[in-house]
Amino acid sequence: MTLRLLKSFALSVDQNRVPISSSAQRLLAFLALQNMPRSRTYVAGMLWPDVTASRANANLRSSLWRATRTGHQVIDASAQELAICKHIDVDIHVAATRAHRLLDMSRPCDDILTAQTREDLSADLLPEWSENEWVLVEQEQYHELRLYALEAMTERLTAAGRHGEAVAAGLAAVRAEPLRESAHRVLMNAHLAAGNRGAALRQYEQCRRVLLEELGLEPSQTLRNLVPAHSGGGDAAIPAPSGSGGAATPTPSGSGGAAPELPTRRIVCHPASEVHHPASQTPAQGTDTSAPAGTVPA
Repeated sequence: MTLRLLKSFALSVDQNRVPISSSAQRLLAFLALQNMPRSRTYVAGMLWPDVTASRANANLRSSLWRATRTGHQVIDASAQELAICKHIDVDIHVAATRAHRLLDMSRPCDDILTAQTREDLSADLLPEWSENEWVLVEQEQYHELRLYALEAMTERLTAAGRHGEAVAAGLAAVRAEPLRESAHRVLMNAHLAAGNRGAALRQYEQCRRVLLEELGLEPSQTLRNLVPAHSGGGDAAIPAPSGSGGAATPTPSGSGGAAPELPTRRIVCHPASEVHHPASQTPAQGTDTSAPAGTVPA
C-alpha cells in the first residue's frame, strides 16, 4: 500500500486508487507526516483547533470510522494513541531521505542522481491543501528542504560532467522559487561548465529582472562576478547596477523588460521546533536568495 502526498493525495493498493473520505484523508496525511504515534487529544486539537475539545474528539472518532470504510487497515489505533500503519509506504518520506543524502556533501550518492529524484523534489506537499495551519507549516518545511536539495543535486551533477541533467535540476530549483538567487547561481554554473556562456548570461539577466521587479533589488556581487570570471568578457558583459558595490542593493522597481510570472505562495514563519516531521532538520523558514547549496542550518 502506498500513500502519495506530493502533488496531491492518493492512497493506492497495487496501483489501484482506494476511495477515502476527505476527513479520513486529512487524518491519514497528518499521521503520516508525524512519523510517530500521537495521542488522540493531540491529533484532535491539531486537526480541529477551532471547535471545543468534545467536538474535536467527536470529529476524530468520525474520521477514524470513515478510515475503516476503505476496507484496509491504514491506522493503528489504541485507546490513547494513533499512528499510520507501518506497511504503508509514504512518498514524502522517501523524497525527504533522498534530500538529506544530497545535502550531505561528505558522502557520494550517485545512485539517487536520477530523473525520479528530480521529479520528486520538483513537487510540493499537498499544494491544494491550505486551509489548515498544520498543513502550511509542513508545506513550508518541505519546500525549503527540496530547494536546497535541488541545488545540491545541480552541483553534484555539474561536478560529474552530467551537464544536461544539471541544467534540468537547476531549472527545477529556479521554477520552484524564482526569487532565490542561489538557485540561479547553481544553474549559471551548470551552463558555464557546459561551455554555454550565453545561456549563463541569459539566466543572470532573468534573475536580475525578477529581483528588480519583485523586490527592487540588484543581484549580489557573487552572482555578478560569475559570468565575467568564467567568460573573460569583463564587467561589460553584465550591466552593473547603479550605485552598487557589494551585496544586493535596493533599486527602484519598474526597470527592465517583462519578468516571468511568479507563483503565489504563502510564507509561514513558525519555529521549526513546533513541527514533527521527517524533514525536521530542514533549514530555517523564509526565502534565502544568497545562501549556497549544501549549507543548510542544522
